[in-house]
Amino acid sequence: MIKKTLMTLSLAVAMTLGSFGGGIAFADEEAVNHGKTVAFNRQKGNCLSCHMMDDGDQAGTQGPPLIAMKLRFPNREDLRARIYNPLEFNPNTIMPPFGLHNILSDEEIDAIVEYLYTL
Repeated sequence: MIKKTLMTLSLAVAMTLGSFGGGIAFADEEAVNHGKTVAFNRQKGNCLSCHMMDDGDQAGTQGPPLIAMKLRFPNREDLRARIYNPLEFNPNTIMPPFGLHNILSDEEIDAIVEYLYTL
């Protein structure tokens, strides 16, 4: 059910982006793959514990679904800042400040942003 919903939403977003004539720019495949690995890793990003995303199994429901990320965060730095220190945007968030607390390196956060921009 989750995969079907994500596929439907992804298709709708792709069609919408295509109708604006901009298309979707693809990021460096190596960075995207590294970002997905870090995001799915239980000892690192563990994004699936709270977010529904891509083809992850047993996705969490406490955070918003990670879809249409380019539309939601047209400025890459805004998305990166929310991963680095979400407390800056919402002091009551339960999302860990991955960069601020050195849970993830700057390189890992950048890779996750590259991956999320493909969703």
